[in-house]
Amino acid sequence: MAKITKTLIEAQKPSKDGVKGSNHLLWDSELRGFGVSIGQSRRSFVVQYRLPNGQSRRKVIGRFGLMTVEEARRQARIILGDVANGRDPVEDARSSGQGYTVDQICDWYLERASAGKIIGRSRKPIKASTLTMDRSRVDAHIRPLLGHRIIATLKLGDIEGAQADIAAGATSKPRVGSRGGATKGGEGVASRCMSTLHSIFEHAVRLGEIDKNPARGIRRIASTPKMRWLSQAEIRKLGIALREAEADDEHPTGIAVIRLLLLTGFRRLEALSLERDWLLDEESAIHFRTTKTGAQRRVIGQPALQLLSAQADSGSRYFFPADWGDGHFIGIVRVLDRICHRAGLEGVTPHVLRHTFASVAGGLGYSELTIAALLGHASRGVTQRYIHIDEPLRAAATAVAEYIDELLRGCR
Repeated sequence: MAKITKTLIEAQKPSKDGVKGSNHLLWDSELRGFGVSIGQSRRSFVVQYRLPNGQSRRKVIGRFGLMTVEEARRQARIILGDVANGRDPVEDARSSGQGYTVDQICDWYLERASAGKIIGRSRKPIKASTLTMDRSRVDAHIRPLLGHRIIATLKLGDIEGAQADIAAGATSKPRVGSRGGATKGGEGVASRCMSTLHSIFEHAVRLGEIDKNPARGIRRIASTPKMRWLSQAEIRKLGIALREAEADDEHPTGIAVIRLLLLTGFRRLEALSLERDWLLDEESAIHFRTTKTGAQRRVIGQPALQLLSAQADSGSRYFFPADWGDGHFIGIVRVLDRICHRAGLEGVTPHVLRHTFASVAGGLGYSELTIAALLGHASRGVTQRYIHIDEPLRAAATAVAEYIDELLRGCR
């Protein structure tokens, strides 16, 4: 522990767990309770204190960069002085009508959720992957438009206005540097940001931080679902491009991931983060520890099983390790773009490959229930919960994967 200074804060790097949506706190050695929260994209001054009943409170003072360390320390002394006089600054601010800003309630949510203290709709702590996406939407879209606003003064029209601004691209930004993606707007992004903001407010109401949810009743923009999948002719073209790319020294891991996505219908991150310990050879299945819809055993066909078995073991726990570091490969989108450009295909994303798997399965005559089980869709009723991994399901996975594999190899 050291005295907090501008130099010390600027030297701090986000925790490695930050990729999962967590902050770490740096406490001041001079003023007990004064600290700074180090996040992936922002640093905020905080003060923590304890009430006579033992309850711990933490109040955000302001953002580093917008106020100096000494200004924040002076404000922390004032707050701690009020506490010593028997007051609760957080409750005082709320009851005085000043209340939380959107920035502050977002910080509260991200901090508590990353500590596993907020329960989601599944009656379990919010998943790290969900929290990472929430943080991205908050930092990229919600804070720039609404962060400074006091929640008690927000009206539904303000929030729907922010939704319209996001849809129009007001918060979009180009990609910076050689890594990472661009910040995009659009109707789908705007609608999902409003869902995130509504959820944050609902958690805050439920846990007694704010009195009402100003986003309740919002009409989210209905985005048009993307109905793109590859035709059989396009799958053949993609197969030719994959073989040519392989001969031209395109990234072999990227090529393998593209094939796996087509042969299994996996979501992008399900394939990229696939761990070797998750493969159940005897069951021809993958035991996902977590997915969009929870833990699952997902059956895969023999061509997919052979593809995974062919991946060299470099000592990483992942089937598709990163080129450096301990993580998994992440460059699939750019590899797919290059290969699709070679094949003359447009509008192809990893999710289009998932749609393609489902389309081929439907064309082979499999029922919606079987396709849902192959794709790992959430159970929608009692009957679907009775569908487990059995021989017919394995046969279906193999039949679909073999059909797609034959198209890729030009045998059909």
